[in-house]
Amino acid sequence: MEYNFKKFDSQHSRVEDRITITKSSYSVGFPTKFYKENGVKDYKYVVLFWDSENKAMGVHFSNNEQEKNKFTVLHSNQGYGGGVSIRSFFKVNEIDPQIYYGKYNWEKQQLPGTGEIFVIKLKPHETSNK
Repeated sequence: MEYNFKKFDSQHSRVEDRITITKSSYSVGFPTKFYKENGVKDYKYVVLFWDSENKAMGVHFSNNEQEKNKFTVLHSNQGYGGGVSIRSFFKVNEIDPQIYYGKYNWEKQQLPGTGEIFVIKLKPHETSNK
């Protein structure tokens, strides 16, 4: 019998397709699976949007150097995805990452004048009573 083996090279990869909010570093993470499947490696910046009524955050990936309100995407050197530190976004919009941290499913939307954005709807983190 003939086999077609491929070496496993994703030992420390976060196989996660959700966008994450970290509670201590005021950042949004793009785990490996999301990062690769959505071509995040091809972008330098994100532009963020906030809908306070629906507690929804929009993330638009961009390479526009002229955009004044952009955040720089930090890319992992080991290929583990990327992230962006957005302390000012959290502070200005009164979003406490200690409450809203976690992994979020996303949906794509077309935003007029901007293009494609990834939307996550924030909800308080559920703490277990164990």
